[in-house]
Amino acid sequence: MCGIFGIVKEKEENLGPILIGAAERLTYRGYDSVGMATISGDKIDLRKDVGKVDTVAEKFNISEMSGQRGITQLRWATFGAPSQVNAQPHLDSDGLMVGAHNGNVVNNIELRQQFIEEGLTVRSENDGETCVHAVERYLKRGYEIIDAIRLAYGDLAGDYAFVLGQANDDKLYAMKKGSGLVVGIGDDFTCLSSDLPSLLPLTREIIRPQDGEIIILSHDQVELRSVTDGKIIQRESEIITESMDAVQKGGYPHFMLKEIHEQPQVARELHHLLDDSSELDSIVDKMRNARNLYLIGCGTSYHACISGSVALAQIAGRAAIPVLAPQFISQFAPTVNHEDVGIFVSQSGETKDVLNALAAAEVKGMTPFGIANVIGSTLTQFTNSCLPLGCGYEISVPATKTFTNQVFIFLYLAHKMAGRDLDELAGIPVLMEKTLAMVAPQVEELASTLENVDDMYTLGYGATFPIALEGALKLKEITYAHCEGMLSTEFKHGPLSAVTENYPIIFVAGKEDIPLIISGINEVTARGARAIVIGPDDERLRANADDLIVIPDAEEQISALLAVLPLQILSYHMSVARGVDPDFPRNLSKTLTVD
Repeated sequence: MCGIFGIVKEKEENLGPILIGAAERLTYRGYDSVGMATISGDKIDLRKDVGKVDTVAEKFNISEMSGQRGITQLRWATFGAPSQVNAQPHLDSDGLMVGAHNGNVVNNIELRQQFIEEGLTVRSENDGETCVHAVERYLKRGYEIIDAIRLAYGDLAGDYAFVLGQANDDKLYAMKKGSGLVVGIGDDFTCLSSDLPSLLPLTREIIRPQDGEIIILSHDQVELRSVTDGKIIQRESEIITESMDAVQKGGYPHFMLKEIHEQPQVARELHHLLDDSSELDSIVDKMRNARNLYLIGCGTSYHACISGSVALAQIAGRAAIPVLAPQFISQFAPTVNHEDVGIFVSQSGETKDVLNALAAAEVKGMTPFGIANVIGSTLTQFTNSCLPLGCGYEISVPATKTFTNQVFIFLYLAHKMAGRDLDELAGIPVLMEKTLAMVAPQVEELASTLENVDDMYTLGYGATFPIALEGALKLKEITYAHCEGMLSTEFKHGPLSAVTENYPIIFVAGKEDIPLIISGINEVTARGARAIVIGPDDERLRANADDLIVIPDAEEQISALLAVLPLQILSYHMSVARGVDPDFPRNLSKTLTVD
């Protein structure tokens, strides 16, 4: 999740400390490289590299940079590995314009090839540079800057916000399409940023641009224009009163809750990324023709692998073996060869158990692919191809948006392998938004009744089995209560003995499996248990369950994905009620780099 900041002053001054401060306030979004540019007269000073803000600032004496306008960018790699050349901002062909973006331009590869054929100087693989050239091509054709931006907006597919400045100009220009952008107004300056934290120490007066708007910053005014027709848009400014901490969390009390609510948007952005991936056809072809296909991960990523295995079987008719990474080494690695394919899944791309399994597989000649959130991580470097999760930085230790995007990728692969219309998945983000709105009040009330519970089960079947496992993991991670996830039909084979009066058991019900789930419900309620069901609005479930958390009606695999959202929210509210910080539970780390 990149971050951009730009500022316009009346005359040249020392901007380095301002740019460094803004960058530091954006670091919580996550990044792998940083760059800053200042513009004054006909001079553009650009300094950037891989590394942390303080390291890059010291290396390039950024505190001494001066100019009338300045831009800084923190990059989270998506297109192009982390490197100095891929770091942002970027220059145009002649070094007379500089710009940076936040988000993803999903037709980046196609546009880069067009720019090369048109004779523009393309220096990197990064889509931030693509934004600069998208404007440059129209300037070279004789268009004025506003019209050039309008035309570029039509060429750039995806979700992004972009800022640029030209030599021999006194303004900055920006455009917004699906990615965050906020404008600030000060006494003698204007500025903009991907989000509020980098603005608040400078000003509390802000304007919120909308998608499809061009922003023109002068030192003493802000002008908004429509991308459609270039006409001026009037919008009043507002005054921000929230604290810095509250703003970083988007107004949510914890990062976990913020990240739960980010899931629809990151799923939407991932769909765009996958639609434009140049590697998917090759990956799917290898998967289709593999002798054996393995899905390998740990913890939450392993649960996504199980979900992927069910999806591939039910949608594409392809068997895939989900396996915990350490167990893969002893159980499967001795038998694999060059005809086999493994998909190694890790949020961080640095999970030691997964990397150990990858090393064991490569010794035997297996073809390895990856799924990771951090481009440039070890997993992305040592697999043949690695699909990005596109979630940005996930600060809270419990995985939420990275899990749902992992499941989304497997659904996408299954649909592509089956030759099904990929637009069938386009409705998932809207269904996720609907689910969050529907379940939030009821789940919060449910959490208050379970606040003192120290032992429970979550049960699922078929597509909902891995969701039950993931829900149980979330409850264990951040409530410190014991919760075991199981296949619902296995509960009678021993664990049923644990049931006592009012013992809570959560069933995750798929539409096709309701009769089987009802059988399980009655097994436990006959012994006094409290049966809580997450599933579709069905009279049979209402008649048999003590509590029914209704999710929107959807196809079986998509319904299962939606069902994890109430489990995430339940875990969150129980955690808070029990006095646990859900963002940083004890004994756990976001990235496990030990055996």
